[in-house]
Amino acid sequence: MLKKILYASISITLCLSLFSCLEKSKETDDREITLVMAEVNPEDTIAGQTDMAFKEKVEELSGGKIKIDLQCSGILGDVDSVMNLMMRPNSTIQIHRMSAVNMAIYGCKKTSLLSVPFTFSNKEHFWNFAKSETAAKLLEEPSDMGLGIKGLFFAEEGFRNFFSTKKIESVKDFEGLNVRGTNDKAMQGLLNGLKANSIPVNYADLYGALQTGTIDAAEQPIANYLSNHFHSVCPYMILDGHTLGVMETVITLECWNSLSEKQQAILVQAGKYASDFCRELSQTKENKIKDELIKEGATITEVKDITPWQKACEDVIREGAAADEKLYKEILSYAK
Repeated sequence: MLKKILYASISITLCLSLFSCLEKSKETDDREITLVMAEVNPEDTIAGQTDMAFKEKVEELSGGKIKIDLQCSGILGDVDSVMNLMMRPNSTIQIHRMSAVNMAIYGCKKTSLLSVPFTFSNKEHFWNFAKSETAAKLLEEPSDMGLGIKGLFFAEEGFRNFFSTKKIESVKDFEGLNVRGTNDKAMQGLLNGLKANSIPVNYADLYGALQTGTIDAAEQPIANYLSNHFHSVCPYMILDGHTLGVMETVITLECWNSLSEKQQAILVQAGKYASDFCRELSQTKENKIKDELIKEGATITEVKDITPWQKACEDVIREGAAADEKLYKEILSYAK
């Protein structure tokens, strides 16, 4: 009889505990929260529009319970400033859209493979990868490394191309040029292979550096080239497509862990939506941008044979792939 009473008491306690957890979960799901999201590019870029698609879908799926306070045009600081803040406790910025190349700077060796020159043969190759289990693993890399952030989804802002103050028509034209170079190994190796001088310039200062002649050239996806008005001071672009502008949207683990499973699922679903939105946008926008740039006086040079570029960069391609040769081959396999 005593055992029956004890078992009944335990059952009641477990039921009450479960009910309490369910109530707590419901309260978490129903609370209104605002997540601050940082973007260095203007809202009308592919990156900015992808951010907006993510924001709107999150707010739609949550019934307005989760709001995304999207701040574009570097209002919240450059990439380094934002990342340094997000990797600390109690960050006032929870979400950030950044270039995957920047992840290499923070030690993400696997993600750095996405920035190895001439990795993606075309955009279809990238999107096959972006929807794969391989991509899902890479999104977890910053978390696995203890950086205090995790990836939500990948997207792309087009292939990155060089633009310059004087016309560039071949690999030989880079010799001796002062080119803005980020401090990741892929970019340093690329510029070294092209025999150019790598000059560090903060992105926020890039326009001024080109205008004053501090540097002769830089590189960006064509959409950013137009939106940031770089063509006004640097009217020549060569479509070498040395790397694809892979974008990764990240969230602080502190914020992620504070969300309920339902709220986390909303962010993941919104990320998939934004990724699909970006794919369609990127495919249609670049041709329109080329036409607009030409109308505004920019000179666009096509690259008919990419072989000399690949040969010039063979050392950095080999060194970059060495970070994880098996994984790199896996990424290349999605071209099929």
